[in-house]
Amino acid sequence: MPNLPVIVAEDDPFTRLIQIVLDPTTSEERRAAFADFMSPDEPDFAGWCARVQAGSPGLYPAEVRMVTSEAEMHAQLGDACALVVEAFRVGRDDLAAAPRLQVVQKYGAILRNIDTAACAERGVKVLALRRRANVSCAEQTFALMLALARKLDRLIGLVTVERIAAADYNFRPFDRRHTPGANYARVGGLRPLHGATIGIIGLGEIGREIALRAAAFEMRVLYYQRTRLPESEERQFHANYVPLSTLLAESDWIAPQVPRTPATRGLIGGAELSQVKPGACIVNVADAAIVDRDALIEALRAGLLGGFALDPAYQEPMASDDELLQLDNVILTPHMGGSPRFNGLNDLEQLITGLARAVRS
Repeated sequence: MPNLPVIVAEDDPFTRLIQIVLDPTTSEERRAAFADFMSPDEPDFAGWCARVQAGSPGLYPAEVRMVTSEAEMHAQLGDACALVVEAFRVGRDDLAAAPRLQVVQKYGAILRNIDTAACAERGVKVLALRRRANVSCAEQTFALMLALARKLDRLIGLVTVERIAAADYNFRPFDRRHTPGANYARVGGLRPLHGATIGIIGLGEIGREIALRAAAFEMRVLYYQRTRLPESEERQFHANYVPLSTLLAESDWIAPQVPRTPATRGLIGGAELSQVKPGACIVNVADAAIVDRDALIEALRAGLLGGFALDPAYQEPMASDDELLQLDNVILTPHMGGSPRFNGLNDLEQLITGLARAVRS
């Protein structure tokens, strides 16, 4: 497509929206698939695309090249005016191969994979995006934590004598001449988040959002990852770095937040679960495979864990006879972490219109 602006974008299910919005050669099959995906929250997906196009003068229409490796990205940069990356590294060699490049957009807020100094020397703008979908994943983490802590999945609707009895709780009225009447279903085993310790494995984009919310609950925040953060960032997120074994042994709540890679598959296995503080809960809104399934079920059945919550599941949708569905201290949700859909739509609208402004200026 001659004379059109060229955008190179790291291929991700959501960054494909850049292609759908800006590149008129995008297949109808892909457009239809995304319209279907967005339909729970945006029934007029075509109208959304048209609105973003109208807000991106000078950038629509464009040629959008989706790339799946750093080598492919480097090879496609020769005539690109904009580059969008999530995990791919952008260094001096890449900038040297991109004489027309005006802007590098990080699909996220952490810029450690981009040589910002080299970009500044070249006069290439660097843009970041605090993704609403990541914030939503952190909110999902706390929704699941609160559900486990307050036993909400079991208690919702237990407000009649009959329902309380059916749920195997023992209703007996308190002597209100002397006592309050709270918790008249006599439910034990609730736990507060305030003052508890949360261990976050991976203080990346979502891990940091979790840490900020944990601080608001006045929780003690521990974190572990391969590379320790600078002290200034630890202070910003109220987080204390510890070895993984310490995190497992001291945390009341464990939130794995590492990317899906061969190295992170089974990161929490039998050996790690044996180190977990008795009664601790694991809340996983990253990837199911981070926690070894067989070891997890064994730990739950042995009573080593106080609870477990998962979004997304090991298999989607789950089988009706899945063993995890039989355990009463397990909460499973159907991959809701980044929802509602307009989180991702608003993220990409901000990204695309921001690129348009950067290319025009």
